[in-house]
Amino acid sequence: MNVSRQTQRGARGVRSFRHWKIASAALVAVIAIWLLWPAPKVTNLDSRGSNVIAFGDSLTAGYGAAAGEDYPSRLSSILGITILNAGTNGDTTETAIARIDSDVVARDPRIVILGLGGNDFLGSVPIATTEANLRSIIHKIQSAGAMVVLLGYRFPSLNANYEKMYERVAKDEGCLLIPNLLHGIETDASLKSDEIHPNARGYQLIAERVAGPCGKLIRRADRAR
Repeated sequence: MNVSRQTQRGARGVRSFRHWKIASAALVAVIAIWLLWPAPKVTNLDSRGSNVIAFGDSLTAGYGAAAGEDYPSRLSSILGITILNAGTNGDTTETAIARIDSDVVARDPRIVILGLGGNDFLGSVPIATTEANLRSIIHKIQSAGAMVVLLGYRFPSLNANYEKMYERVAKDEGCLLIPNLLHGIETDASLKSDEIHPNARGYQLIAERVAGPCGKLIRRADRAR
């Protein structure tokens, strides 16, 4: 009886060891894929521009928070670089096109963090128009020799998939995408100053979400110069 039990325990031990080996091999494979997976293609990675510019609407301007609590200011502190805030309250993709020359192109951009589309959604602008305007803005920035970091959003629409639209634009145009930027912020009153805008804590969280991907992009770009 004891021999039989020992044999059973031994068999279970062998099976457990095999399962552990399989699980370990799977984990190693996942890590290898993650490490070897190609970084997203970004147009103008070798940009010779000098400035990082945050270009967008009130979420960039920092509406709802005190001066210095906007996400570009917080991002600047995290990354240890200067970031120019070119956010304008109420901006749509259409009005942004009108000021891109003076607020972005004329300021020797290297990286432009583009955050637009919310006011288009609130104003019932067709998503096709928003997409076309975003592409025009990106082309203008890239023509100036700069990289684009596109901030993505998931707006509550029954007939338009904004999240997929931002993914499509980023892939087609060679932008670094930071998807679903407001996830968890838009539904948490403790992170908002009103029904739409973040407060200081919300902007800090946005800055932290942008910092990791932007930091990696800057390191990649430095090596490409």
